[in-house]
Amino acid sequence: MLKTKKSFSLLILLMATAIVLLVVIWRMQTSPRTDDAYVYADTIAISPEVNGRIIAQPVKDNQRVHKGDLLFRIDPRPYEAALQQAQAKLDGLNQQIELTQRSVNAQKFSADSAQASIASASAAAKQATATLRRLEPLLAQGFASAEEVDQARTAKLSAISKLDTLKLQAKQAKAGVSGVEALVAQRAEASALIQLAKLNLEFTEVRAPFDGRIASLKTAVGQFASAGKPIFTLIDTSHWYVIANFRETELKDIKEGTQAQVYLMSNTGIKFSGHVDSISYGITPDDGATLGSGLPNVKRTINWVHVSQRFPVKIRIANPDENLFRVGASAVATLKTRP
Repeated sequence: MLKTKKSFSLLILLMATAIVLLVVIWRMQTSPRTDDAYVYADTIAISPEVNGRIIAQPVKDNQRVHKGDLLFRIDPRPYEAALQQAQAKLDGLNQQIELTQRSVNAQKFSADSAQASIASASAAAKQATATLRRLEPLLAQGFASAEEVDQARTAKLSAISKLDTLKLQAKQAKAGVSGVEALVAQRAEASALIQLAKLNLEFTEVRAPFDGRIASLKTAVGQFASAGKPIFTLIDTSHWYVIANFRETELKDIKEGTQAQVYLMSNTGIKFSGHVDSISYGITPDDGATLGSGLPNVKRTINWVHVSQRFPVKIRIANPDENLFRVGASAVATLKTRP
């Protein structure tokens, strides 16, 4: 009788163990879970666009800031001077263009008047040449005086000189137009320099591009800031994520939009909901393999027990608590792959 009871108890225990094992397997298949997870948020390095000394920094490390808040200001005086210099250059070019244009207009007027007289001047030169050609043979025959021949030569030279003067005036007017065009091109360059100077002056004030929290602030007023060199980091607190590393054997049932539950190690009593935002398609193996353009480096030894590789799954949190969520904080993630 006692033996029968022991056998029955053992059977009950085995059945309970089997049921528990089946439940665990079912839960693992329908709700994969991992504690290899951490909190993540998008971050940017705040860097100035121009060089200069910081004269104002109304923020401190770990401070919460809003979009458009002033983060720091660089001494604007060199850039104000550059803007004034560019503006003065443009004003000078405008005056020079105006004066040159007046001169060109006068030359054009003279050239137009001269052009109207070129035809008659050309005819007069031809007539004076013909008259001189007729008088010169008559001088030797005594039918014309030397004075008349000299007057004919003078008339010819005068007519040719007048014609050349009118042609030169036309050329000068054309050259004057080219000079104005060159000055207009310089004016376009000066206008571009003004726009650049205004942009650099605007860059002396660095403002928050989004709501966030400052991190790793290690500078103060008086520090010289170099363009492109980070001053601190700004964490985007409008969206929080948890990066959960799941085994590759569990990825077949994980898709974008899969519902998730997340707990933070800092406070396991609060549950956060979310969904899968994306699944990683590549990692760097730690078994010696080489990816990319090189050939795989396969180890000579074989491990009989092969550990499944883990791939990051990015979970977007729907109801984050800014007081608890910190970049890099440990988390536990559970996915609901099946209803």
